[in-house]
Amino acid sequence: MAMRQTLGRQATKAIRAQPAVPGTRRGLAAPASGSFAYEQGTASGVKFASRDMAGPTTTLAVVSRAGTRYQPLPGLAEGLEKFAFKNTARRSGLRLQREAELMGATYFSSHTRESVVVGAKFFRDDLPYFVESLAEVAGQTKYLDYEYRERVIDEIHDAQKKVLGSTTQLAINSAHGIAFHRGLGEPLHPTSSTPLNKYLSHDAIGAYSTLAYRKSNFAVVANGAEHSELSKWVNAYFGSIRTEAASGIPPLANEQTKYFGGEERIAHGNGNTMVLAFPGSSSLTGSYYKAEIAVLAALLGGKSTIKWSPGFSILGQVAGNNPSVDITTTSAIYSDAGLLYVTLEGSATSVKDAAFTTVKAIKDLANGKIDQEQFTKARAAAKFKELEYGQNTMSALELTGAGLVSDGKPYQLDDSAQKIGEVTAEQVQEAAKTLLEFKATVSSVGDLWQLPYAGDLGLQV
Repeated sequence: MAMRQTLGRQATKAIRAQPAVPGTRRGLAAPASGSFAYEQGTASGVKFASRDMAGPTTTLAVVSRAGTRYQPLPGLAEGLEKFAFKNTARRSGLRLQREAELMGATYFSSHTRESVVVGAKFFRDDLPYFVESLAEVAGQTKYLDYEYRERVIDEIHDAQKKVLGSTTQLAINSAHGIAFHRGLGEPLHPTSSTPLNKYLSHDAIGAYSTLAYRKSNFAVVANGAEHSELSKWVNAYFGSIRTEAASGIPPLANEQTKYFGGEERIAHGNGNTMVLAFPGSSSLTGSYYKAEIAVLAALLGGKSTIKWSPGFSILGQVAGNNPSVDITTTSAIYSDAGLLYVTLEGSATSVKDAAFTTVKAIKDLANGKIDQEQFTKARAAAKFKELEYGQNTMSALELTGAGLVSDGKPYQLDDSAQKIGEVTAEQVQEAAKTLLEFKATVSSVGDLWQLPYAGDLGLQV
């Protein structure tokens, strides 16, 4: 013990004795240098964007405007994602995987309400190979019947089972359906009662791919690649991609999203979840962007960012006093709309109490009861979260690609963070007031005997 104390004192003295190096010290509030801006361009009719991050690795993705919002039949977006990296006209799925493994790389694919994303992570010197392989996936994938029957449809059924067992996923999908009906209201995965045999097949997915992977309908985005290099290889390998969908395929549905609101209640024996939702903000590249919504979401909050503390947020205090309920506030942004929603999960009694508290909190904010210190912390948290997307490679790729395809410009995180930093308390109050002027969206999944109705909460639906 004595030796440990001696070492501690010596270390403290050594730290104090170190001279300050001019130009290396930075105040706690001083911003760090660096930018998350993307360079954009067009090669062979294909939009692309890149950000040359320091480091030996690259992440590359093709972001297609083909998510569940745009699918003409249920399951097509997910089927398109599941067929990625199976077989192409030039390479078998086995060869694609073996060659990637030999180079230490990995492939990935996912889908959201607006996008289907296929991509790869690899050493930056291998950029030419992976631009070529993604061009093959987009333009030359073979949509074979046996692969659909033996693998793809089983993977879709597995995803359906996971959603069916999760009250939270059911409630979030339900809330989107209530809020937007068609388009953004389509669930991320087909519901378990959807007659997939009636709508889905390998031919249907193949036909949808010709619509999804037209040159005007996707963008190539890279983190960790030189702009000139990416331009060269996109021009070399994406030139043969089709410019029109196959004959007889209807165009993508792209109507302006409309918000409806309402209520849905679903009995479930595996937990309790309520989602209270309101119209939110579009993406920065869209026409309905509202920076104050991000600050409002942080101010309502729920989950603490500080360990062993309930945090500063209004609903974080509620969750801290009631450990049997989990609360999160999310601002879901899309190209032309958004959904601000609070998710309450836990025992039926706790969820019920938290729902009343949530509505009261929003009404208090609308009436101007905003603590200045809480607001300052919320604005800082919202700005940090926005900039953190720049370090979260997958989020940055998807946001940038979706912005390029939908609005012709990448999602610039520096710009959105700056706008968030300029939000005032008055703007947040006005945003909260506006929420209550619309019909609310309320989805309840679980013990419906105890979970309250929207009318009980004082919300209009």
